[in-house]
Amino acid sequence: MMQIRKWRFRLACLLAISALFGLQAAMGAEAQKLTVFAAASTTNAITDIAKLFEKSHSVVVRLSFASSSTLAKQIEKGARADIFLSANPKWMDYLAERGAITAASRTDLLGNRIVLIAPQDSSLGHLTVDSSLNLAKLLGEGRLAMGDPDHVPAGIYGKQAFEKLGLWDSVKDKVARAKDVRAALVLVERGEAPLGQVYATDAAISDKVKIVGMFPADSHPPITYPVALAADSQSDAAGEFIKFLQGPEGKAVFEKYGFSVR
Repeated sequence: MMQIRKWRFRLACLLAISALFGLQAAMGAEAQKLTVFAAASTTNAITDIAKLFEKSHSVVVRLSFASSSTLAKQIEKGARADIFLSANPKWMDYLAERGAITAASRTDLLGNRIVLIAPQDSSLGHLTVDSSLNLAKLLGEGRLAMGDPDHVPAGIYGKQAFEKLGLWDSVKDKVARAKDVRAALVLVERGEAPLGQVYATDAAISDKVKIVGMFPADSHPPITYPVALAADSQSDAAGEFIKFLQGPEGKAVFEKYGFSVR
């Protein structure tokens, strides 16, 4: 009987030690972190893709969304990021000039369109966005919600389009400058602005707004989303995540949200 008890005690000890080593191994496998800084307009798509990536990799993906300008300046000032996804080449160039990204990893990932939106219950119907559009009259005493055209990519594209169409001077004093494109979307959703200029993908995720006009593709430079590794990234999974974005699962999610995939 004594020998049986000793055997059971030794077995229990071995099982406990085995479980401890298993727990340590699991913790080690889950310890790797990956930080992605991505343009606000990619919030829904990147969030979904990150969840898919975590299911097939022992990685915890941490996400930070804001305007590309805000994220670029945070990285410049030393914020820890492994990947930067910008809504335009300008802010990727900004970091490249400062040696803050790995140039060889840079690739153009996505495309998009810009649109005019109105609250869902607006009486406005389809508008032809061209040089004859009397946008100032349509706004009345209201304001046009858009990303700040001085630094937010969506707003920069919008201003370029308005200038090309000869409309900018008539609306520049009526602009509600939002911190990013999603903030512009919210202003229209709440009815605080009768019109807004956002990406087509932003309009598509909301049932509180409707697209009332599409900007001509030739009224602004092509909308391009480049992605790259941050120069000081220490994550082995960063390169794999970029490949995942370009792979079939990533492409399917981007297309679901209305992005064009390069």
